Amino acid sequence: MNKAIKDLIESRVSANYFDPAAPVSDEQVAELARLATLAPSAYNVQNWQFVAVRSKEAREKLRDLSFGQQKVVDAPVTFIISGTLKAQDQIASALKPAVDKGILIQPVVDSWTRMAQGSMNGDERAQRDEALRSASLAAMTMIFAAEGMGLSSCAMTGFDAEAVHAAFGLGADEVPVMLVAVGRAAQGNWPQKPRRPLDHVLRYA
Repeated sequence: MNKAIKDLIESRVSANYFDPAAPVSDEQVAELARLATLAPSAYNVQNWQFVAVRSKEAREKLRDLSFGQQKVVDAPVTFIISGTLKAQDQIASALKPAVDKGILIQPVVDSWTRMAQGSMNGDERAQRDEALRSASLAAMTMIFAAEGMGLSSCAMTGFDAEAVHAAFGLGADEVPVMLVAVGRAAQGNWPQKPRRPLDHVLRYA
């Protein structure tokens, strides 16, 4: 394994404390979102959306909808990461650039579209599951991107999803899955906590 990637994985922590005086630039925000879009998704449908919560007023609003977690205000940006429903209806448009570049041929796109529609049309649970998977993969990609940029982050599921949906104008098909706070770590964060032994979580078949 590439040593830099291994070191990054082994050193990453979920930061609870951020330095509110250390900014994250517009360019860094855009780059974090761009790198998050390189995460895998079923059929490469890319069914995710990002809201970069940056203004003090917006961060305070998000803090109040996140059970008062101060890190949302102290971090210069917190991303609301949503998965989108009806992924099966997005395949053709999502894959058109790959067809235009000759990476995929149209019959493959047509086949994938039929398979996705067959498995998800009329099945709200399947659509929601796919939205959750895609958003989670994008969030983890963003977290490692932040680490690679010398920033710290914290993935957060402690928030009122319905209230966040309404307060930040998410679309009808957007499901807020996770918040990712990003900034420079302040003093007082824990080191990486020990993980369960491998023989507790790995088995072979």
